[in-house]
Amino acid sequence: MSRTITNHVRSLRALIISLCGLIALAAVGGGVLVSQSGSSSEDSLRTQSAHSFPSSDSSEPSPSIPSSAEALHDTPDELIDTDDEGALPAGATVFDDKYAGIANLDPALLVAIRKAATEATAESVEFVLTSGWRSKSYQNQLLDEAISEYGSVAEAARWVATADTSPHVSGDAIDVGSSDAITWLSEHGAAYGLCQIYANEPWHYELRPEAKERGCPSMYADPTHDPRMQ
Repeated sequence: MSRTITNHVRSLRALIISLCGLIALAAVGGGVLVSQSGSSSEDSLRTQSAHSFPSSDSSEPSPSIPSSAEALHDTPDELIDTDDEGALPAGATVFDDKYAGIANLDPALLVAIRKAATEATAESVEFVLTSGWRSKSYQNQLLDEAISEYGSVAEAARWVATADTSPHVSGDAIDVGSSDAITWLSEHGAAYGLCQIYANEPWHYELRPEAKERGCPSMYADPTHDPRMQ
């Protein structure tokens, strides 16, 4: 009886050991499957991510975007806002006939200033104008602005003439906007009959044909000393 019980105990122990071994193997196998499944999922996510979002170092060229300078260069001339009253945009030169402020200048003055401008290019000097011909309404507007700025009609008259007396309205005067052109004209202008008229306005030039032989006349201190302004 005792021996039979002992044999049963041994058999039961062997069965338990076998079961434990199987459980251990199953656990190890399950871990490998989970690990492989997780790795596959991560690889799949990486693959999807790579297809959904281009990398920053992609060698594929990006579309070309024109610079603002190129865009301006391609703007048709007819789209440029011109002022029929005589106002000139920044950078207008003596050759810009599309602006009324230049096209309406006295023909003899225009010929003289363009000849001077052409020869000045040899010294890399460009003749940019800030003003040329002006309509009466534009001249009156400038005078009103000067009165507001200087505080009196008398002080404004030193800088801006009336519409009835201004040589700009008649197309007989230009205001030079570039400092190098002003310097060039102060040295060479008389040879083209171009003279500074007012000591307080080094930019203001008018045509004096006799200056080619006699030199430019003495300048007035300001427009209020010019008999034409009286």
